[in-house]
Amino acid sequence: MSAALRPPVQTWLIVMALAAIALLALLISRQNSESPLVLLFLVGSLLGIALYHSLFGFTGAFRMLLAEQRSAGFRAQMVMLGGACLLFFPALASGNLFGQPVEGFVSPLSISVVIGSFLFGIGMQLGGGCASGTLFTVGGGSTRMLVTLLFFILGAMLGLTHLAWWKTLPAMAPASMIDLLGWPAALLVNISVFALAYTAAARSERLRYGSVESIADKGKSSWLRGPWPLLAGALALALLNFTTLYLAGRPWGITSAFALWGGSVLQSVGVPVGSWSGFDTPAMQNALAAGPLGDITSVMDFGIVLGALLASGLAGKFLPVWRIPLLHLLASIIGGLLLGYGSRIAYGCNIGAFFSGIASGSLHGWVWIVFALIGNRAGIALRPLFKL
Repeated sequence: MSAALRPPVQTWLIVMALAAIALLALLISRQNSESPLVLLFLVGSLLGIALYHSLFGFTGAFRMLLAEQRSAGFRAQMVMLGGACLLFFPALASGNLFGQPVEGFVSPLSISVVIGSFLFGIGMQLGGGCASGTLFTVGGGSTRMLVTLLFFILGAMLGLTHLAWWKTLPAMAPASMIDLLGWPAALLVNISVFALAYTAAARSERLRYGSVESIADKGKSSWLRGPWPLLAGALALALLNFTTLYLAGRPWGITSAFALWGGSVLQSVGVPVGSWSGFDTPAMQNALAAGPLGDITSVMDFGIVLGALLASGLAGKFLPVWRIPLLHLLASIIGGLLLGYGSRIAYGCNIGAFFSGIASGSLHGWVWIVFALIGNRAGIALRPLFKL
């Protein structure tokens, strides 16, 4: 986009976003003076900027791949995964990163993962976004995605209360390719799969359209104001996830915070959520006691929203639309519930299960993406019912 056609910088919004980032960083620091939570909040803000400026989404990328055989977003995801595995696998194999103990997200292979990822895939296409997409589009001013986020939170709470039942269903123990094969062989297998998927997607696109969209084309982009090429977004996400691994001792996740947010709100008005199934575990009891500002995932999520808000001001594109068609509103409600519920019973979302799961060598991440893609296909078929 030429400078003449570029929207003007929204200075008021930039000032507001920077003030909010500074204020929240101060509040987090006061509550957690000896922890890396402030740094993780700032990493979240950088993630929000990277997601917004590169428009790095999963929902749209899957829809373009499955419905139109356009593969740029999917191929960027393969680059992101390859870069993350190159960084993660040696560190996770040693259990140590620059003196910091680290461990990955390795979850069971279970019926709940199959069902949960399928439901999540449908929710992506109806709700209009995934976990990261919901947060950065909310920060970018999407009012429809505010509705999706609200019901995402409700769905996550419901999923958490049902999780104990899902755990009674057949499941295999958590399995890591790093442990099974050793990190060099596991890395070779993963990189080979990413390269094969990248090549197959590009070939399919070329056969249909005669050419392949580049993921590295900068066009008239600006590193400060955007847009960024997809390749830049992919590499930024891989590096920032690796930074999260170092600071938090585990990878980037998003959706575990949502049930905590809902529970904290209800607890603040006297609802005894601490006695509910799922909320009565020691981990959730501690999280409820510390509140969202004491929770790694929550502060990073807040950072994503505010980082995207800042990026939208820099791009001059913050323009909320307050009128939402009724069918779109209904799609956001149903989609949000499916996203929240599916993410809890599948041990994560497109970030915690797919991106960070595969970067951790977890076989559950591969199961997740297979059934999430099937769910996306079903969601695409349902979209016309809501005039999406």
